[in-house]
Amino acid sequence: MGFMLLEVAGFCKRFGRITALKDVGFHVEAGEVLGLIGPNGAGKSTLFECLAGVLPADSGAVRAGGAVLDERARRPLLFYVPDGIAPWPQQPVRWALDYTIGFLGGRGDLRVEVIEQLALEALLPQTIGTLSKGQRKRVLLAIGLLTAQPALLIDEPFDGLDLRQAREIAAALRTHAARGRTLFLSIHQIGDAARLCDRFVLLSGGRVCGEGTVAQLAALAKRPDGDLEEVFLALT
Repeated sequence: MGFMLLEVAGFCKRFGRITALKDVGFHVEAGEVLGLIGPNGAGKSTLFECLAGVLPADSGAVRAGGAVLDERARRPLLFYVPDGIAPWPQQPVRWALDYTIGFLGGRGDLRVEVIEQLALEALLPQTIGTLSKGQRKRVLLAIGLLTAQPALLIDEPFDGLDLRQAREIAAALRTHAARGRTLFLSIHQIGDAARLCDRFVLLSGGRVCGEGTVAQLAALAKRPDGDLEEVFLALT
């Protein structure tokens, strides 16, 4: 982990009478694996969509190096990998990876490594629309890892994966983070988050209930010996 990559302050988002995000603030450190954890409906996907510029926030700011970044200025910094989509469903996996490298200016030097890490060799000729949920997830992760942006926002990186696949992909993500890639992961399963992430942002009801390492959150919750699950329940 290194310097502060970006700071989020005062993010708010409403959908009619529903408040999805309320004065959300936290920071992201360069080279860390930051976990965004919370129950279904906590606002995790909405937060990622606002950060990525997919949705406009009603208020709030993203800052890097003291400067406020609008949606356009965030694009060279952040790449968003959403959950549950099938991009380019009529195209083969090979085409999607090559498109990411060629048109999106991705990392061609990582192509062979990422294919091996995510066990995609057998899937390269298959069209994305024919893949299973877990296979699509691995392809989406590969697209994200091949992009050039220094920070990835990944929504539910383990959804659709079995235990072995989840552990293998967690190891791959740690490898990329160790080289300086910043990973901000929205994770529903607290056990997965505890094994992978360096720090955490706890989100409940659209509000940040805590931010920090497990030890820092345990101190905040006055549960010095508590694990992440106990701390999360105490703070939310």
